[in-house]
Amino acid sequence: MLEMTVAAGFARGLIDLAVEKGAARAALTDRAGINPVDLEDQDNRIPFERYATLMRAAKALTGDPALALHFGEGIDIRELSIVGLLSEGCTTTMEAFAQVNRYSRLTVDVDLGGADRLGLEQREGKVWIVDRRPHPNSFPELTESAFARFASAARRFGLAVPTTEVHLTYKAPSYRAEYDRIFGAPVLFECDWNAIQIDPEIMTLKIGAQPRYLFGILCDRADALLLDLQRSQTTRGHVESLLMPMLHTGEVNIDAVAAKLGVSRRTLYRKLKAERTTFETVLDALRLQLALGYLSGGKVSVNETAYLVGFSDRAAFSRAFKRWTGLTPGGYVTSLRRVD
Repeated sequence: MLEMTVAAGFARGLIDLAVEKGAARAALTDRAGINPVDLEDQDNRIPFERYATLMRAAKALTGDPALALHFGEGIDIRELSIVGLLSEGCTTTMEAFAQVNRYSRLTVDVDLGGADRLGLEQREGKVWIVDRRPHPNSFPELTESAFARFASAARRFGLAVPTTEVHLTYKAPSYRAEYDRIFGAPVLFECDWNAIQIDPEIMTLKIGAQPRYLFGILCDRADALLLDLQRSQTTRGHVESLLMPMLHTGEVNIDAVAAKLGVSRRTLYRKLKAERTTFETVLDALRLQLALGYLSGGKVSVNETAYLVGFSDRAAFSRAFKRWTGLTPGGYVTSLRRVD
């Protein structure tokens, strides 16, 4: 099992906030066992356990039990990680969601066995963003800061009430009033998942705060950082790299990928299962990421997009896209034009 890590930028941002609230910088780093030199480059990695210790030390030294919520609410992710800058180079929030998922390991590299941390799911006709992090109740502060950051970022893009409802797996803390203030929507505790219900139209919200040229540069940098992080690359990573040049051929199947890897179909299935994912999940996630990029760019038709991501006809692609996002490809493109 790989050691879980957090970007040094997050640790540095948390320390800066705690210092503003009265904590001593040296006491914070000493308690967490963090060398201040390791925080000078925000792309460095800090062991997850030390980050968790830092969060708890910061809460104690500031006397602010809701510090994780305030960290998510008040500190812009653009100041902490390249992932924040990348999201603003996307055309829509749907594309940003896909990019944040792709590069989420650059922020917090929790043990998901190669699976995506965030999911977009429908339940009883409602759309939810789901945090799939395992054992979330062992460190609920990570959920607090992530969800508060989502709400804060959505408001920055013009959404007065970005969430419709919030579900959390842990018990309500003594400072639950801060949840009500930050989310401005019903917050339910001791639920079966950590999820935020959203209006589907949020996912078609226009962003484009950064030029696409700069977005490309940032992607190159993020890819390099991700490659560094994945030096002992997962099976999922190998599968994705092989799928990319195969998609448009329409000959995408687990047997072809297994052959290129030099293993049997059963072995590849077993390796992906050990990473808590499947070939179909990896393929769908990659197709969605690419489809959003093609459709948001406005230079490729729906039919061409279907071909490029490996579908033999538009109808099959449309069914898959709606299953992934709740929208048809045509509906997604129309929504982009409507917000221009």
